[in-house]
Amino acid sequence: MTFEEFVSTRLGTLVRYATVVTWDPHLAEDITQNVLVRAQARWSRIGRMDAPERYVKRMVVNEFLSWRRRRAARSIPVTVETLDGMLPAARDTAAEHDERDAMLRLIAALPPRQRAVIALRFYEDLAVEQIAEMLGCRTVTVRTHLSRALATLQGAWPAALVTAGELP
Repeated sequence: MTFEEFVSTRLGTLVRYATVVTWDPHLAEDITQNVLVRAQARWSRIGRMDAPERYVKRMVVNEFLSWRRRRAARSIPVTVETLDGMLPAARDTAAEHDERDAMLRLIAALPPRQRAVIALRFYEDLAVEQIAEMLGCRTVTVRTHLSRALATLQGAWPAALVTAGELP
């Protein structure tokens, strides 16, 4: 598969994946663009791999994690009020959508590594060992991030439903 064929068939998937990992659609587009520029230069090697898409997805995760460390990319803390302003003005009346929105807000508040582990585990459905390989860390580190993220989400879940108007 040529690089052009790969991009034409997988670009949408890569941008959606980057959006799940970064929780910022604009940053996801920037990261995907940077990764594809680097991947194009190395495509002769990447294209011969058994799973080039998996390799590029790992590049996306690594780019996101290193992006946060760069001084040039200044991170602006986002408050709950700002997140509320980004949501559509009309509330969805279906309870499932309210619960989903509440959960997405909780995930957005997680630290970057925990958010990346949650995305890889539940969006990509990867095993802990695969996540460790993708992030270049030990499985115990992935389990720790996953455990802390789930504990944070479970601890905040009832309060998130009250905020969303689900509970009295």
